[in-house]
Formats: sequence, C-alpha cells, structure tokens
Amino acid sequence: MRVLVISAAFPPMRAGEADHTFYLCKHLTNRGLDVHVLTTNRTCVITNLPFKVYPIMQNWSWIELPRLVRFLKSCSSEAVLLYYIGWVYNDHPMITFAPTISRALLGRVPFVTQFANAEGSNPCSFSTRFLRKIVESWAGAEEVDYSFGTLLRDSDRIIVLSECHQARLSLCSASVDKKAVLIPPPPLMHICPEDNGASRKRGREALSVKPNEFLIAYLGYIYPPKGIETLLKAFQIVSTQRCHVRMVLIGGIVAREYPDRPSYAQELKELSKQLGIDDKVIWTGEYLWNNDEASVYLRAADICVFPFNVGVQLNNSSFASATAHGLPIITTQSKMLEQPFIHEENVLLCPPKSPEAMANAIIRVIDNPELREHLRVGSLTLSQEWFSWEKAIDRTIATFL
Repeated sequence: MRVLVISAAFPPMRAGEADHTFYLCKHLTNRGLDVHVLTTNRTCVITNLPFKVYPIMQNWSWIELPRLVRFLKSCSSEAVLLYYIGWVYNDHPMITFAPTISRALLGRVPFVTQFANAEGSNPCSFSTRFLRKIVESWAGAEEVDYSFGTLLRDSDRIIVLSECHQARLSLCSASVDKKAVLIPPPPLMHICPEDNGASRKRGREALSVKPNEFLIAYLGYIYPPKGIETLLKAFQIVSTQRCHVRMVLIGGIVAREYPDRPSYAQELKELSKQLGIDDKVIWTGEYLWNNDEASVYLRAADICVFPFNVGVQLNNSSFASATAHGLPIITTQSKMLEQPFIHEENVLLCPPKSPEAMANAIIRVIDNPELREHLRVGSLTLSQEWFSWEKAIDRTIATFL
C-alpha cells in the first residue's frame, strides 16, 4: 500500500511533532508500506531514509495550494495521513481543507487526520480570512469549523493522542466520536538495551554520577508549561532532607513558541543557583533524535519525574519513553485523569504546581524500595499496553482500510 504522509514537521526540526512523524513513517515502512512524506522545505535534508521525503512546501499558505494539489494528483497514494497541529503550519487555514481537496481529486482514497493536540488555526490577516471564506464556500459551509476547516467533517478517520484531545474536539463536531481512534504516541527515541547494567553504568559515568547517588531524571523539551520551576523547587526540598541525590534534565530549551519568555533558559539556571542546588543539577541540553544518548541517560536514572503544569496526559511522548525504560514515575494529576493512569500502581500522582507535594512524593519513593519496584513493574506494563509501537502501527494501518 502506498501511503502519503503530510506533515509540516520533520527532522531536523526541533519538535516532538517532527520526531513523531519520523518514527511513524519508519515503523510504517518496516511493515512493508510504501511511504511518501510531503513536508516543509528546510536547508538540511536527511538522506538514506527508508522512505521517500519531498521537502517542497514553503509556508503552507494559500499561494501553495496549487503545489499541494499537484502533489496529491501525482503521488498516486492509496491512503493519506495528515499530521496536524496548527503552529507547524504557521496557523494558516489552507491545510485544514486538505481532506476535502483530497476527496475532490482522489475520490474514495481514505484520508486520515492525526491530531497532535486539540488546537486549530486562527487566521489573523484580512486576506487570509477572505480567501478562507472563498474556499469554505467551495467546500460547502455546513459543519465547517472556523479553526479546523473541514478536518473534522471530511476526514474519514481521526487519530487522537489522548482522551482529553478527543473530548475537546468533540465539542467542535458531533462526528468526532464516531471517527476517533485513540493511539497515544510511543517512545520517540532510539532505546538502548539494559545490557545487564552496562548501559546504566555508561550513563552514570557520562553524567559523573557516583554509584551511591540517587539520580532523578526529567525527560523532554524544556518550556514553561512543562513545570520545571516546580521540579527545581521540589528538588531543593528533597536535597535538604536526603543526601546523595542528583537530578538530570534531559532535553533542550524551546523558546520558539514562547516569545514572551526569550530568556527562559537563563531564568531556570538563575533559579537553580538561587535555590542552592546548582552543583547537584545536570543539564544535558538537546539530544540528537537519531541516536541513543537520551536512552542511556534514562538507563542511568533511578526514577523519572514529570512536573507538567496541566497534569499528565496520554499524548506525553516523554512519559512513554520513561515507561519503556521501566522507570518508576512521579507526575502531576490532570483535571481529567485518563483511565490508564493508576495512582500507586503504574504512576505516583501529585497536584500540579506544588513543590511541597512533589518533594514528598519523591522522598516517599526514595525511602521505599518496595514501592519503587511496584511502580517499575507497573510502568513496564503500561508501556506494553498503551505505548507499544507494534500496537500503534496496527491501529494506524487499520484506519487506512
């Protein structure tokens, strides 16, 4: 089967959406599908990939609609998968009419939209809104959403990464629940084997962590909603009550989406110094998407902590990576806690934005080896049941049929 994947995000772009597109295409190819990727034109193009990449789109605006049409006609695909999140398409509405365009050009070829979140585009310029109105008239105005165009109406199937996303999207269209398939993102990294403890030893040596030190890890891009300030303050409390603790933050700073916090990295470094924990905190910086560096660091850790400001959700791919390594996990509880997360079984939950509660949870896990082992087993079970690439690809391919 020839599958066309449309995604504005693709490595070397620094974003989880780019990593997800790459690994999704890689695993689809490994299943024998003929994968073709339409993506953004970037200066650095990756070579020697097992699938074909066409980096020909510039800014996904109305002026590029003819290019999209020509490509859809020429690709001869048997299924189309659009990876959608508004900001990677510059919040432009053109791509939100892709399923209708595809249907007009390709007839009954299945069109699947995978939503990375539940936020659509919000066109601001007069010309963009004017042209959008024209395209909406062509597409048929009934059930066209201002933010999502015809993505919800005309996609044959909708892939959501979390139950929370589906709940929000269903408020925009009554058809969402009939079309939606829940497929949380599996780990978006190369995972190194335990190798009888050799990987753990290698990681701790690379981080200069002593054998008797308890290592707390955070994994993921670093930007304001991740709650790193809460984690730093919690770690300061822990370090005053328990000796021989260290913390590693695995991931790079992302400032692109937060222009109001251009000095966010410096803010965190200054906070670390003010809290007196600078000598116990390791910042690895950005890791490459195509090697196992981050996995080696996770093997070195004793637990993983995710201090999300809005609470954990199934779409958190960094969480999936931690479960694949069998790490006991402490994270924050969302207002809508999804069914797979079970407190004290496969995760230890605490309230968001509460350094004291997070510190208490960390100390509890440090002091209780039995709880750590229980959470480790639960973490691995959660990985197998919800974050397996094999199951994710099975369900993805089923949406094409």
